[in-house]
Amino acid sequence: MLIRKKIVIMVVLTAFCFLGPLAGSTVQAEPFQTTDNLTVQINWLEHNLSNARMDHVDILSPTQFAKAEEFLNKAKKRLERGDSPAKIINEISRAQTELKDATESSRLAKAELSDVIKAREMARTAGATSYEQDYAKAERKFLDLTEAVEKDKITRARKKAPQVADLYRELELRAIKEQTLGEARVLIKQAEKEGARKLAPKTYAIVQKELKEVDGFITKNRYQKLKMHNMASEALLQAGRLLQVTRQTKTIKTMKPEHITLWVEGILHDTANKLGTADMRDQPLGTQVENIMGSIDALQQDQRFLVNKVKDQQTEMEAMTEQIASLENQTQKEKAAKKRLAAEQEAIAKRLEAERRFNQLFTKVRTYFSPEEAEVYKQGSELVIRLKAIQFPVGKDVIMPGNYSLLSKAQRAIRTFGQPNLVIEGHTDSTGSDVNNQHLSQRRAESVRAYLVANGTLPMDKIIAVGYGSKRPLASNKTEKGRAINRRIDVIIKTQAEAG
Repeated sequence: MLIRKKIVIMVVLTAFCFLGPLAGSTVQAEPFQTTDNLTVQINWLEHNLSNARMDHVDILSPTQFAKAEEFLNKAKKRLERGDSPAKIINEISRAQTELKDATESSRLAKAELSDVIKAREMARTAGATSYEQDYAKAERKFLDLTEAVEKDKITRARKKAPQVADLYRELELRAIKEQTLGEARVLIKQAEKEGARKLAPKTYAIVQKELKEVDGFITKNRYQKLKMHNMASEALLQAGRLLQVTRQTKTIKTMKPEHITLWVEGILHDTANKLGTADMRDQPLGTQVENIMGSIDALQQDQRFLVNKVKDQQTEMEAMTEQIASLENQTQKEKAAKKRLAAEQEAIAKRLEAERRFNQLFTKVRTYFSPEEAEVYKQGSELVIRLKAIQFPVGKDVIMPGNYSLLSKAQRAIRTFGQPNLVIEGHTDSTGSDVNNQHLSQRRAESVRAYLVANGTLPMDKIIAVGYGSKRPLASNKTEKGRAINRRIDVIIKTQAEAG
């Protein structure tokens, strides 16, 4: 039991060492704690690799990280075949060495390629991955840089880094413009299709000028998001206005002058009725408009008076509330302290109970799923639920209603362990590029996390979503059956004993 607790603590410390954004500092894992249990050693190493992948060590040091995974897989196969402990330990040791070297190379890459890494993250955040071919081109050049750093070709990496950073910045700007002005451009295109250039030339010119101004502003100030949003909202409004002016002009062209006059008079009369003003249809249209505006101004003045009165009352109530709160402040502090202490005691009790009942709960959870729906197995002190039956539309991350029953069972399994920490792993088959597969698997894992949070299973900070793309196949990708097996979501439940 003592050895097991030490290993559990080591896994948690290692996870915290590796967590962080791509541009953050990579912290080397704690030294491995010796144990005679080879399964525990392999599980510990697999945790290190998984957390290193979350810190993007596989991208910043691809060759060494791949070797570490290769030696880990060899150790697993030797354990399955029943090879001698010495051979298994040798593979584990080689994997540890490669992972250590990969971590060091990753740290160096973050220092030498900080500008490129920042540009890459900004481009991904803006949605540049949707430009598949151009983004893949930038990724290939980025991997060339990380491999150069890995091979100690620092001068070459420094020379080429600005060019790669510019590629990412161009993709970022393109994505920002599409996200900001895309909807407005669609409306303008529709208006053009319906004859805006001829039917509404003045409005069309205004909209084109405004769109050009917003586009130029974004080019020079892509991070002034508030102003950019306000300008884009105005451009969208004007684009919608252009479409309506075009359509209304087309309608008016078919009307006779008297019909147009009666139509405008009707609008003014209906408005006046709503405001409770006199019928002034025997007056010029301009006088009718002045009558409406005067009524609106009187209503606004009255409303401002009422609002100010309510504000004065609120101020008075707030002053009284502060006086009452100051008198009760000490009592509230004591109550809050007792409540926090009770919560801490309850949390400790739950963690101890979760550790004691782990094997019992594992047996119980297995009964929730049929063999076709999911595979449930133990991995050290974790519970893995492999959702084999979950299905996504091709190339999409949308959770379809057909998956709700399976996810409901997964929720039930998670709740069986109270409030555990959770890792959602996304996996794809090998169809498509590695970049797209990794990104798709990440989005699918995040969709499952969002579903669980939205349904009240766990809070967001208790769930980590990781995408592995096609890098962890369970079967051959050469057959449709094998590819179907490889397309999956793994839910890993970390028990309270491990999380503590």
